[in-house]
Amino acid sequence: MRKLSASIKQVNQQMGGMANSNGDMVQDYFYNALYHRKTLFGQEFDEIKTEKRKIKKTGVEVQYDVLLVNGKSVCIVEVKYKADTNDVRRIPSMSEKFRQNYPEHADKKLYLALASMSFDDYVENECKNLGIAIIKQVGDTIEIYDEHLKVF
Repeated sequence: MRKLSASIKQVNQQMGGMANSNGDMVQDYFYNALYHRKTLFGQEFDEIKTEKRKIKKTGVEVQYDVLLVNGKSVCIVEVKYKADTNDVRRIPSMSEKFRQNYPEHADKKLYLALASMSFDDYVENECKNLGIAIIKQVGDTIEIYDEHLKVF
């Protein structure tokens, strides 16, 4: 039983490592694609950055997968390997935390986006209903759906 337990623990660690690697790979993919594009929603963004680790500012712990900034707007992009409804429902709260943690951007329009390698129709509709942009991998490029986008 001890050998079985140790074996299961080792498999769990390996699976967790693979999941983290997939997440990092997808985040890098979308960061690089957006870095070379820099134009979203008809706006050009001057700065693009990523935070791989959670940071604590003004007492609230936050982590943004991709953040695009220009003089008028900010776009927070949440990146997932496979998007699900729980991801979509958590995204709007990012705007509140962002406003608390980055008062220097208080006067800017704030947009939210979900980038993923895989979406189902329900998740896409949920994004549209909430005003969250959809960024998907299509072949060797990305497509952005933002006709339903709103300012948060």
